[in-house]
Amino acid sequence: MSVQRIASRYAKSLIDLAIEKDSLDTVLADFDLFDQVASNKDFSLMLNSPIIKSDKKQSIFKAVFGDKLSKLTSLFFDLILKKGREAYLPAIAKEFRLQYKTLKHISSVKLTTATPLSEDGLEALRKSILASEATDENVELEVAVDESLIGGFVIEFDNKRYDSSVAHKLALLKKEFEQNQYVKEF
Repeated sequence: MSVQRIASRYAKSLIDLAIEKDSLDTVLADFDLFDQVASNKDFSLMLNSPIIKSDKKQSIFKAVFGDKLSKLTSLFFDLILKKGREAYLPAIAKEFRLQYKTLKHISSVKLTTATPLSEDGLEALRKSILASEATDENVELEVAVDESLIGGFVIEFDNKRYDSSVAHKLALLKKEFEQNQYVKEF
């Protein structure tokens, strides 16, 4: 079975249970904490190690997280560790976040500009993105600055890319000139 399928099934089960227990946002916060810890190289190696036994991994989880996690998340992690699926935890966390955003109608939009935008500019852009009806009811905006764009912006969401940068337009113009068959070469 593929990692994506395993992660999706565990995440879906956890979301259903979290909704039933009315602790969906708490579990999301627990996964945020898990992602912070999992970004540590040693912790990540421990998760993927076949040499370290599951009971040792459980004691490491208890030492690292202690009582920082909700009871539901702690029990979920215990189940994953007992089943030997701990290597899938980062993928489960990612899938949980995706399913959470789908459930809450949140679209993640990445905006890359050549220069930083003001707060007013960001808010105006957020309103126009919502008005376009290409996104869900809520927009989670991630902003980045890339000076190589020269000017303009690039918006990415739902595997779509809208490139309105000067660099992109110059590249299109260059390509058009290179393919121009009507210019005589001297």
